[in-house]
Amino acid sequence: MIQKITLAFAVLSLLMSCETKKEVPAEAAKVAYAKFGDSISTEQALSSAEMMDKFATLKTGDTISVKFKSTIHEICQNKGCWMTLDLADGAEAFVKFKDYGFFVPMNAQKRDVIVEGKAFIEETPIAELKHYAEDEGKSKAAIDSIVAPKKEFKFLAHGVLIAK
Repeated sequence: MIQKITLAFAVLSLLMSCETKKEVPAEAAKVAYAKFGDSISTEQALSSAEMMDKFATLKTGDTISVKFKSTIHEICQNKGCWMTLDLADGAEAFVKFKDYGFFVPMNAQKRDVIVEGKAFIEETPIAELKHYAEDEGKSKAAIDSIVAPKKEFKFLAHGVLIAK
């Protein structure tokens, strides 16, 4: 009888130690984010392609509240007071921060980001475009080549999450 109990215990122990490990898909892996501005969640963020579709429905003067995920393309190299985010088909969204209330790290290019706030379309004047080109550290020739206003996809973020 003791031999049967010992054998059963040994078999049970062996089965429990052979538990298979489940692999976590890359897309389900938890990403750590640094928070800037208001607290926001990572849930229900549109993709950059979905955000491009939203921008395509807007006219100058329209505004929508939205949250989307993208990749940081450029950041203001003076203070981190603006950034551009990649959208679909090579387009970009120009992002500023609500009430000039926070900045982002100037070395966060190419990182994944989630922003929440207001999206809109605006025509940016030549002088402002030149100012941003200076902030970005562009050459004098590149700055001088700006000769017309530009219709841009813009975003006023109240919260930003940047992948660490």
